[in-house]
Parts: sequence; structure tokens; C-alpha cells
Amino acid sequence: MKILDKYILKSFLEPFLATFFVVLFVLVMQSLWLAFDEIAGKGIDIFFILKFLGYLALMLTPTALPIGILLSSIMALGNLSENYEMAAIKSAGISLQRVIKPLVILTLFISALNFIFLNNIYPWATLKQKNLYLNIKKKKPALSLVPGAFNTEIPGYSIKFEEKYGEEENLLKNVQIADLSAAKGKIKVITAEKGIISSEEGSKYMTLTLKNGNYYEEHVKKSMRPKERVKMPASKATFSTYIINIDISSFNDDGSLDDEKIKEHHGMLSIVQLDSTSKKTKKKYDEFIDKRAKYLYKLMEVKKLYKYEDSLIDDTLTPEILENFTLKNKNIVINESLQLLKRIIDRNKSQEKSFKDKRKLLNLYDHEIYYRISFSLACLVLFFIGAPLGSIIRKGGFGLPMIMAITIFVIYFFISQLGKNLSEESAITALFGSWLSTIILLPFGILLTRRATKGMGIFNIDSVFENTQKLFSKFTNKTTTK
Repeated sequence: MKILDKYILKSFLEPFLATFFVVLFVLVMQSLWLAFDEIAGKGIDIFFILKFLGYLALMLTPTALPIGILLSSIMALGNLSENYEMAAIKSAGISLQRVIKPLVILTLFISALNFIFLNNIYPWATLKQKNLYLNIKKKKPALSLVPGAFNTEIPGYSIKFEEKYGEEENLLKNVQIADLSAAKGKIKVITAEKGIISSEEGSKYMTLTLKNGNYYEEHVKKSMRPKERVKMPASKATFSTYIINIDISSFNDDGSLDDEKIKEHHGMLSIVQLDSTSKKTKKKYDEFIDKRAKYLYKLMEVKKLYKYEDSLIDDTLTPEILENFTLKNKNIVINESLQLLKRIIDRNKSQEKSFKDKRKLLNLYDHEIYYRISFSLACLVLFFIGAPLGSIIRKGGFGLPMIMAITIFVIYFFISQLGKNLSEESAITALFGSWLSTIILLPFGILLTRRATKGMGIFNIDSVFENTQKLFSKFTNKTTTK
């Protein structure tokens, strides 16, 4: 390898590694921020949170790679041009194509690596992350009784107290408990001067022992009106000790956080598995269409009350069949027919929704297969936009290159999502939808490469002015001749 190639690779790899990890960190933090409400306050062990972040990092690595390549290519070529190194290289008779040749080979290698990542590691990380996230969401918040407020986390109870004290902070002062387990409102209230919380390790019950208090309960029924409730009797008593056993099993582990209940998500499958699942889904879809077609055929074979021109109905059918009924019976027949028609329309709407859902699922699997391949080549496509762009703008650093890289990738991502949505709705094919962003942006990369090779800018302002002047002169000449 020549010294120039080593220098070019070094100029590219240093910003690439830095930008890749910075972008990956930002993407992980953004995803964590969106999921923060589901994780906070649930007593999740730090080990599981780190696992969650690790799975997120593996899932977002294929997205961070193209952004890192785009940004580092703009920075590397921008630095070379800004420091007049590119001018020196060109003066030595070395073309831009020769300069970026080692970077193209490296980008092809990263694209292949990205494909392997998307096909093997990404599905595994998606499987682990989505199931872990689902298990965390189902987990109830950790039981934490707060003084001075009504604690309603415990199902069936509302507990309020003034102060929590003691070595283990299990002693409560001036306790007020509303027993809501009967679902009739606040009809049972217990107050006490002191409360003691005790619970054995691993037990699903928490024992609350109340000292020196009062008990009040209204004997009402749920269906009673407010006036009737006033007339019903109530029980009142005092006690020196009152024990309540509260079920807190829902706050314990509801199962392992490593349970894997979702396994058929399209993001959890490799390309081979996606192809196999797509074929099975296609078979079910064809069977559904076949049954639907046979049903509609039988429905169209039903003989109607009236005969129309070009109809296949038997000529012996009497078109004036309603004339055999009285006015009252005619109304009954017509109403029943309308009701039957309404039921058929509602059933058809339900069948139509089922048809769309099955077709959308099939399109989703097909799109994912092609998208894995097209997105792997996103590294190469974005490199051919970033490298000539950096050579043209002649600006290194993180400022302008960062803004341009984010803008270009947002455009790429937006077009990709547009293609995905259109292909899911069967507006375009899954193959075309998955390659839509590449088809649109690749010509721009080729155009920028040609202009950078010739030493031209993104666009020539002088030529724009010249063409505009020519257009106005032609228009002026035509006006004067008239």
C-alpha cells in the first residue's frame, strides 16, 4: 500500500470512529429518553438497564454506520481541500478517483459488514430488546409509601399518613386508610394513631398493624341512589389493635425480565427466515382470497327479484313478485331486505379490513427482505455524496459538515420511510419501495462526483446568470419585433 493511500485512510478513519460513536451515543440516548417513563420508578436492576442499552446500541449500529461514513467523508475530503492538500495532490497529476479509491474499498467492506450485522446481529438484538422492554412495561412500579399524600398504588386501598419513622422506616404516624376493595366508593375508613409495616422476604402479603384507632363502614349497595344511601345504617367501632393483610404480589416479579414472548416480529428474523415466513403468509393470503372469491361467486349466483337486460337470471322468474303481497307485507319484505343488505355490507367491510391487514403484513415481510440489502449499500451511496461534497465545499471540522450530513441523512431516511409506507399500502412494489431512496439519491452522488472531478462547484452561478440573461434578451427581441 502506497503512502498516499495510508494517509487518506488515516484521514478518513480518525473522524469516522469519532463520529460513529458520537452518533451511536446520541441515538441510544434518544431511544432511552423515549422509553424512560416505562423504566423509571419500577425498581429495575441496573444490570437489566445496561442490557437494555446494549441491545439498543446493537439495534442502532446499522443506522449509525451510514451517518458516520457520510459525516467522516465530508470532513476528511473537506480537511484535505481546506489545507490545500487536495490541490497539491491534483497538481501531482493524481485524480480525485484515485484519491478516493482506498476509501471506496473500505466503504464496500463496511457495507458488507453492515449487511452481516443487519442479517444476524440486528434480529437477535431486536428479539432481546423488544421482549425486555415489554417485560419492563408490564412490571408495576416499586411500592413506595409517601407521607402527606394518598398512596393509591396498592390495589383496593388508599393510604395516607403524616410521618414515616423508625430504624427501618416501617412505623407510620396518624394513619388513615380507605378500603376500596368492594368497588362501592369510600364507604369503609380506618384511622389509627400508629401503624407498623411488616413483611417477610419473598412473601406476597404485607401486614399493616394499626394501634389505637377507629373503624367506620357504611352498609350500602352499589345500585342505591344518593337519597337511599343517606337512610342506610353505618357501623362504628374503636380498637386498640387492628391487623390488615394486603396482597402485594403484583409488586413482586411478574416473571423473568428475560422471558421471550414475541418472536415473529419482522425485525427479529434473518433474510432466510423472512423469506420462509413471507411464503407461508402468501399461502394463507392466497387461501383467504380464494375463499373470498368463492363466497362472492355464490353470492352473485343468488337469483334476484327483478330481471335486467344482459342478465344471467332464469327467464321464468316473475319480475313482479312483490305484487303478490299486501302493502303491509311489502313493507316487511323491504325492511327485512334492507336489514339483510346492511348486514352484508358490514360483513364485507370487516372482510375488506382483514384483506388489507393480510396484504399489508405480506408487503411488510417482502419490503424488509429488500430493505436489508438496500440499506447495507446506504454506506456506499452516502459516501459518493459526502466525499465529492467535502471536496467541493472545502470545509473540515464538525460545523458545516455536521449540518450537511444530518440534512442529507434526514432526506434519505424520509424517502426510505415514504417508500416503506407506499409499499405497505400496495401503492408501489416492495422491491421499488425498498430501493426508492437509493434510486433518488444515487444520481446526485454521481453528479457531485463528476463536478468535483472537474473542479467545479455544486452549481455555477455565472452560468445561471448567463442563461437568465439570454432568456430575457430573447424575450425582449420578440417584444420589439412585434
